[in-house]
Amino acid sequence: MKFISGIFSNFKRFYLPVILASLTAITVAACNPENFKSSAAQVPQLVSSILSDPQTFNYPLNQDASTTSLLGLVFDGLTTQNPTTGKFEPSLAESWQISDDKLGFVFTMREGLKWSDGQPLTVDDVVFTFNDIYLNEAIPTDARDILRIGESRALPKVRKIDDRRVEFRTPEPFAPFLGNIGLPILPAHVLKKSIKTKDQNGKPIFLTKWGVDTPLDQIIVNGPYKLERYDTSQRIVFRRNPYYWRKGSQGEPQPYIERIVWQIVESTDTALLQFRSGSLDTIGVTPDYFSLLKKQEKQGNFKIYEDGPATGTSFVLFNLNQGKRDGKPLVNPIKSRWFNTVEFRQAVAYAIDRQKMINNTFRGLGKPQNSPVSVQSPYYLSPQEGLKTYDYNLEKARQLLRKAGFKSNAQGQLLDAQGNRVRFTLLTNSGNKIREAMGAQIKQDLSKIGIQVDFTPLAWNTYTDKLSNTLDWDASLLSLTGGLEPNDGANVWSPEGGLHMFNQKPQAGQKPIQGWEVAPWEAEIGRLYIQGARELDEAKRKEIYAQTQRITQENLPFIYLVNPLAMSAVRDRFEGIEYSALGGAFWNIYEIKITK
Repeated sequence: MKFISGIFSNFKRFYLPVILASLTAITVAACNPENFKSSAAQVPQLVSSILSDPQTFNYPLNQDASTTSLLGLVFDGLTTQNPTTGKFEPSLAESWQISDDKLGFVFTMREGLKWSDGQPLTVDDVVFTFNDIYLNEAIPTDARDILRIGESRALPKVRKIDDRRVEFRTPEPFAPFLGNIGLPILPAHVLKKSIKTKDQNGKPIFLTKWGVDTPLDQIIVNGPYKLERYDTSQRIVFRRNPYYWRKGSQGEPQPYIERIVWQIVESTDTALLQFRSGSLDTIGVTPDYFSLLKKQEKQGNFKIYEDGPATGTSFVLFNLNQGKRDGKPLVNPIKSRWFNTVEFRQAVAYAIDRQKMINNTFRGLGKPQNSPVSVQSPYYLSPQEGLKTYDYNLEKARQLLRKAGFKSNAQGQLLDAQGNRVRFTLLTNSGNKIREAMGAQIKQDLSKIGIQVDFTPLAWNTYTDKLSNTLDWDASLLSLTGGLEPNDGANVWSPEGGLHMFNQKPQAGQKPIQGWEVAPWEAEIGRLYIQGARELDEAKRKEIYAQTQRITQENLPFIYLVNPLAMSAVRDRFEGIEYSALGGAFWNIYEIKITK
């Protein structure tokens, strides 16, 4: 999973388990992209937008969903998942075979594959990518979380069979393996030396490779596009990769669109203006813009695509970490007692009026959300099947608070059993009107049960640093990507996972935490995710993941809010759009054509 941060989605199986960002965020550059277009050679191009600058061009080190979308344009893996069918399809591998014991996977590579510099892409690159990077404990990558297997958290073994075949072997059956193996393949001839060479601290210099300041001609890729230009806080430009392996029905090279331009800015209002003026070719449609854009479809020569609820999740979470760093509690002990009281979290859930949020902020274009599993997934447990829900009910909220020892004073302010006023800070990322409206309503809703919320939107980098590094926060309003396979959230639900953000263990290179504790229900979810990954019987898998959803809704590490409808507006001049809530408008970018 990844924190959600962008709207341009090239759906890949390696979108990985989760990351932070803005709900259907849409952005463009502060400078008009027409200025760039007029100064550049006129070639067929798609102009889109992105919320923020990329964190890195080094996929294994990335934790941001918008950067993942970016890297999805420039890298392929062995397999991919078709978002319209949900089926796994060959990519760099032309085929695969699974052994009778379900432990061995042999992939046969396509012939004639090349990197963007013209060098051959071979089985050796696959073995290098997995053994030297994803499976290498010296590389702090979230990719490893979805490859760990069983209670032992063992990793698969990878070996070269011959010049075209590579074998992966797992220590026990692992149901999600075929999907997880779709991680990007990286070039051994460019990166191998950086793995073996250590810096003065004994760490591989790979950890500093392919940062955003790297000359783009040094970033060698295998996807439909390569990086051509990056102007900080302005734009990222991609050029068609002449060595890309896919061909059209007549044997012609793909992709057809010569260039893609992503504009960068942190304003959804500016994005709307740019799209309406014709400067952008596509935009994620948020509910507050839907009515306006719908009226302008014909006049503006675009179409709004919609495919039901989006696959991501939006939620409030509290910092449940009870540990200390350098002898100082990460969370104020008084607040920590509140946050770690399940009745308190349940009361907050009952006090948030999600239907009002749908009606006002989402203009009716959303659905209540109750589960970490996407509604499109076959493993989703619906409220009709017994999933606990928290419909707006202030009286239930007050009852739960009284049960936990809280009381109200004469002014209606909520106090804990020791007389401390209940007040905390709710963080989110700034620049997204819908996210900020959600936070403002939550502040208002919780005031009705006497809780004072200090709602504070922060700049993106400051926000993510608090959530994943300093761990200095009370509560957060956040979103995560979703998908069909629950195990893609393994790094969220494993207590050891890199995105177990409600009770984050220090990650590689971070200061240690003293007294970090895992609650029994928390450990049980982690155990069930391991069990679900090893279970090959689909009916049994479904029940295992149903139980994880029951536990999450009872204990509320995440208080789920609203799932907006997945919508995008795209200019009529693009042919071949197969819109999907899972993949967006351009998941099949390699076969989309410009007709006008």
